Amino acid sequence: MPTPNVDRQATVRIKDLLLRTYIGIKEEEINNQQDVRINVKLRYDASAAVSNNDIASALNYRTITKEIIHHVDGNRFALLERMTHEVLMIVMAHGMVQWARVEIDKPHALRYAESVSVSLEAHRDSL
Repeated sequence: MPTPNVDRQATVRIKDLLLRTYIGIKEEEINNQQDVRINVKLRYDASAAVSNNDIASALNYRTITKEIIHHVDGNRFALLERMTHEVLMIVMAHGMVQWARVEIDKPHALRYAESVSVSLEAHRDSL
């Protein structure tokens, strides 16, 4: 039986990272922290991780998560678009990441709506 051709591009999802930060332009938003929900989806070549079964060969998504937490907790943002961009740049700063999408929800930002979200994505050009 022939060996299957396995795609070693791993998809990693960081789901529903719930943080509190200063986000918005109204006075109450500037003075009071609000919840944001961050979702990250990324792809990287996991060939070495699959072959070696060693953490040193894998993308460290724990480190990425800690960097996101530190950045969001330590800043103020006027716009959800800006926060989303900055989180996406944190993810893409890791050279193993080939593609990423970041979506950030701001719960109860609009009356009658569960949340408002902004999503941005980036990819590296293949060389």
